[in-house]
Amino acid sequence: MISIVIPAHNEEGYLGPTLDALQRQTYPWFEAIVVANGCTDDTVEVAKGRCHQLLVLSQKSLGVARNLGARMAKGELLLFLDADTTLDPMALRTVAEDFSKDVAAGTLKGRPDAEHFGYRLIYWLKNSVHRFSLHSGSSGVIICWKDHFMRTGGFDEGLEVRENSELMKRLKRLGTYKYLGDATATTSMRRYEQFGCWRIVWLWIKLWVQSLFGDLHQRRYETVR
Repeated sequence: MISIVIPAHNEEGYLGPTLDALQRQTYPWFEAIVVANGCTDDTVEVAKGRCHQLLVLSQKSLGVARNLGARMAKGELLLFLDADTTLDPMALRTVAEDFSKDVAAGTLKGRPDAEHFGYRLIYWLKNSVHRFSLHSGSSGVIICWKDHFMRTGGFDEGLEVRENSELMKRLKRLGTYKYLGDATATTSMRRYEQFGCWRIVWLWIKLWVQSLFGDLHQRRYETVR
């Protein structure tokens, strides 16, 4: 069984399609857990009746939301899914068949939701980096075994930037990293649209360098809705 944990902060405009895409999956043994955190819009109303578990937190916190969803999960496999990311119909079946016990962390092939050359180039590079394990990253999706997740302590709740990579690094002590290129996750380009491609790429590079030499716990990720 796969437990899909979807943290959602003011995601009324994106959460519906994300949950609807789960209903089109060809693999039936899954549960969807939405963790609404610090919402001031209709996120909770959008989630009602569309997921197996709906958890509501009064404060915004991505790490806390993900960790709570993982603790409440009934499945052996955890799939952390961004609220603005949709899975292709075969995605969960691919995960169930190809994510073996010797693999500790993984992600799917990422695809932008807009046919913009800059977006497609960035995701081609990002997918290539993941495919050849040059960086153990994610594209809107993180996959791991629940027992591995609990053993590593889950997400660092004090981190708002590069928290995915930090978790992946700890998970890899328990097994390998795998890129599942036969399944696609289509994610929103809203951050790129607001700030521009190259500004976001420059931010990635800057944060990567800072993570090598400093502490990112004081860095905050600007919310885009």
